[in-house]
Amino acid sequence: MKKTLLCLMMILCLLPFGATAEEAAEGTLYASDFSQGEDGWYGRGATSFATPDGTLMTVGRTSDWNSPGRDFQLERNTEYSLSVEVKQEETESANFMISVAHSLSGLESYENLAFGSAKRGEWTTLTGSYTAGNYDTFVLYVETTGAANLAFEIRNFTVKAPGATEEVREPAMEIEAADSIPSLKEIYADKFDFGTAVPGFAFRTPQATALILQQFNILTPENELKPNSVLDVNASKKLVKETGDETQAAVHLNDALPLLNFAKQNGLKVHGHVMLWGKNPREGQTPEAFFHEGYDTSKPLVSREVMLGRLENYIRSIFEATEMDWPGVIVSWDVLNEAVDDNTHELRSCIWTQVIGEDYPNRAFEYARKYAPEGVRLFYNDYSTAYQGKRSGIIKLLQSLIAEGNIDGYGFQMHHAVADPSMEMIRDSLQEIGDLGLRLRVSELDVKTSGNTESSFEAQAKKYANIMKQLITRSEQIDAVQVWGLNDRMSWLSANYPLLFDANWNPKPAFWAVADPNGV
Repeated sequence: MKKTLLCLMMILCLLPFGATAEEAAEGTLYASDFSQGEDGWYGRGATSFATPDGTLMTVGRTSDWNSPGRDFQLERNTEYSLSVEVKQEETESANFMISVAHSLSGLESYENLAFGSAKRGEWTTLTGSYTAGNYDTFVLYVETTGAANLAFEIRNFTVKAPGATEEVREPAMEIEAADSIPSLKEIYADKFDFGTAVPGFAFRTPQATALILQQFNILTPENELKPNSVLDVNASKKLVKETGDETQAAVHLNDALPLLNFAKQNGLKVHGHVMLWGKNPREGQTPEAFFHEGYDTSKPLVSREVMLGRLENYIRSIFEATEMDWPGVIVSWDVLNEAVDDNTHELRSCIWTQVIGEDYPNRAFEYARKYAPEGVRLFYNDYSTAYQGKRSGIIKLLQSLIAEGNIDGYGFQMHHAVADPSMEMIRDSLQEIGDLGLRLRVSELDVKTSGNTESSFEAQAKKYANIMKQLITRSEQIDAVQVWGLNDRMSWLSANYPLLFDANWNPKPAFWAVADPNGV
């Protein structure tokens, strides 16, 4: 009787992960449900979002491992049956895998568990099994082989363990006691805000929320305020049909609710990321329907005048929606992201320039200024600012925006490595951008290492310390410094151990370097 009760308790503990009581009785410990959102799934190096059809779409991929993934609590030495349906529309046939990324003491490794080939437009089922090994954490994900840029959907991801008889354990992740490590937000309180980027699923994790409250006072959603998440294509299409007005644009903030509500309840600030992306739809994480008549991709692109109207209504609706329920929570926005080309150093040629023209950044900031609540700062955000060629293009764009008086600041994406760029390059970029008179923020900070060795982490800590020293010298001009992620396991660069906390939530040498840059 005790054994039966223990098994039942174990199954009930898993119900919040998506299975109904009937499914649990049949051994299904998890069954995906994307009808209300991402259901805990997130993009690994890509963007994953729930569709109106109850599937999970993944776009913006540049490597085969870029994938939809989800954290699972698996019992060691227990065999699990896995299944998922996949579909792609871009090639005659593509190879898929269910894989697992598992870690032990912060060291991540991988296994491929199920294989299959999906023909264009056909739902294909992958099935396999996995006996959980001696690891601390497990991420199940769906990836490709030989199709690095392929966009695809998944549905009906299931995990079954009919033979499980032991209670599922909690992951072995413990944050050091709050009084045993310093708080970065308190250390830099008289200089600038200190924050982090957070994926929506993290707010279901007690370790994540505890770390946020302990260390940070400003948050950025990783994907949940990007155009793919915010623009409501179906509602927009309906408005156009009902009114005959092609400039209509509807938005929703469903994906961002966990972060916005958490910030409001705990008195945290939010930096909004991002209204517009200066790239084509797939790589710019914007619904392609936004640019077509009737929000229908089978129809022609809209005119410049219609697109300007849509853009204005889209931006207005975002500000209205956020200020209605979260007044004062969002203190700044990335109005535009990554609009400068890496090679030409000019404005990137994309669907925005095709439909509106090369003044689309100016018009975006014009509308953002028109509707932004008083005191909300507007930023342009980009990467590789430390490299002189790219920086020259960024400065040219900034000067154009400054001339019209609608931009407040620039956001540095400092996705750096230990050896590159040099500190001289970083210093020069801060100097040249800073001399424009804009407010500054480090929007996306991480430092890649060559491995998880003591010497690698010492070199990483030194780079972090040197960056912070440079930022401190310009603290009066800087609004915020934000690392891009909570811990190494949750980073988009997880293979390079780039953040301040390891996979088990423990502070790394990099954390202590940021806490006391002069001590390194």
